[in-house]
Amino acid sequence: MIVFLPRAIPKLPGSLVAIIVTTAAVAIGEWPVETVGSRFGEVSGALPSFAFPTLDWATVTHLFSPALSIALLAGIESLLSAVVADGMTGRRHRSNTELIAQGVANIASPLFGGIPATGAIARTATNVKSGAVSPIAGIIHAAVLFVILIAAGKWAALIPLPTLAGILLVVAYNMSELHLFGYVLKSTRSDAMVLLTTFLLTVFVDLTVAIQVGVVLAAFLFMKRMADVAQVRALTGLLDDGECESGMDPHDAELLRQAPEGVEVFEVNGPFFFGAAHKFQHALSEVQRTPKVIVLRMRNVLALDATGLRVLEESLSVAKRGGPKLLLSEVHSQPVIL
Repeated sequence: MIVFLPRAIPKLPGSLVAIIVTTAAVAIGEWPVETVGSRFGEVSGALPSFAFPTLDWATVTHLFSPALSIALLAGIESLLSAVVADGMTGRRHRSNTELIAQGVANIASPLFGGIPATGAIARTATNVKSGAVSPIAGIIHAAVLFVILIAAGKWAALIPLPTLAGILLVVAYNMSELHLFGYVLKSTRSDAMVLLTTFLLTVFVDLTVAIQVGVVLAAFLFMKRMADVAQVRALTGLLDDGECESGMDPHDAELLRQAPEGVEVFEVNGPFFFGAAHKFQHALSEVQRTPKVIVLRMRNVLALDATGLRVLEESLSVAKRGGPKLLLSEVHSQPVIL
């Protein structure tokens, strides 16, 4: 019903029809099936009462660390859900708005006895697969749950758990995108390793743990790739008379030919992270004669980290002690801010 009904009647949500039909069948036929009520208890129709917690310094210090962890995980999972929804709808979410809304909701929820909530991938994917195309669907979802809590709690308790399991299986298959899974496995070994690690942790451990490990592995992989693509080369001395270095602008080549004696020009291509910083130090050590002036051309450096900044500061300290002067040229805004 969940799979074939939407094909016959596209505007009719198969999941909702399946819940209504199976719930009615279980209630009328009194089938021995686990339901929401039998597993989790009756759904109360009363609104939770407001209660402001009593806080002291000991409680705050005790809860700070777990609260920070929950906030980080909630933010990551919510943004991941938003990215999944973007891929399914073709729209683009606003990350700041999403995080602010989640923060306000999670501050208000405990005042009514609630627990921290996040944007859930399963609910988001189910919503989209049922025809949702805008954030209004989330508001309607919350309103419907509110009405069910107040007026239809006893009926919601009759929903069979096998029906919910079937809906989740269909949603999981629809959002799996097996062709992309195979595509990533056939790409690079590092990407395949991150994918398989995250996938196996999701299946055998927990989605939250899988997200944490996957993000850390992807971050390390990104840093390694940035270090590998960064290049530092000494431009002075590369030019032959009448010829310019392959790929070099003729005007730049002419300026290099006019460089005075004792001036060494280096060019950095890519982010000036720890990898490029060490390459710069290595390139300096290979200069046969100690130059009077070192010109570091940074027009292709869009980002600078703490290690790169430390290397530049060390070069400036050497210059103050009588070493070669360091000049930076064509610096972009981010390195200038640092």
